[in-house]
Amino acid sequence: MPDSFTVFLNALLTSSYWEYTAVLLGFMYVVLAVRESLWCWYAGFVSSIMYAAMYWHGNILVEAILNLYYMLMAVIGWWVWRQGTNNSPLPIISWPVRIHLFIIILTSLFAISLSTLIQELSNDISLSYIESFTLCFAVVITYLVVRKVLENWLYWIVINMAPMYLYFMKGYYPTLALALLLTLISCVGYKRWYERYELKQGKTLAEL
Repeated sequence: MPDSFTVFLNALLTSSYWEYTAVLLGFMYVVLAVRESLWCWYAGFVSSIMYAAMYWHGNILVEAILNLYYMLMAVIGWWVWRQGTNNSPLPIISWPVRIHLFIIILTSLFAISLSTLIQELSNDISLSYIESFTLCFAVVITYLVVRKVLENWLYWIVINMAPMYLYFMKGYYPTLALALLLTLISCVGYKRWYERYELKQGKTLAEL
């Protein structure tokens, strides 16, 4: 790669405009997801590309790999939401508590095992328990979004809060602000999705 292009690319990836654009697209993704708009996957795909490049350049490999996964799930999510069910939009569904308990226990055990294994086998890659939990749960929860599982928003509230210290330490302040904002939007998203879900179930939010 020519030196001039490398310098240009490094300057681009470290530019605040790059991160601000990724933040804006990430914000648009969540807002559009709350509205169940198919366009959320377009915004999510481009935002994930930008974050993957930024994190790779910043040597935050776990977050870079996670955003590559987000890119893949954006494509799958777009396809699933576009197809719907029986020629109608994909409905919001709710999974019983026992399934979520199983998900939490199994994902937690896998996250602990993954972090421990990497710490023992690799001197080049560092993966704290918090990062491992964030990674593993984000993988699972993104699938819940694709399936339009109501409770995905409750998971996202926790996941958005977990890596805030990492963003602060790395100086990714716009992304830190986005994480705070996304936590609030996740609360709104849960309320809005449940209001739509209850129309078919005949329940009130207080009865959940």
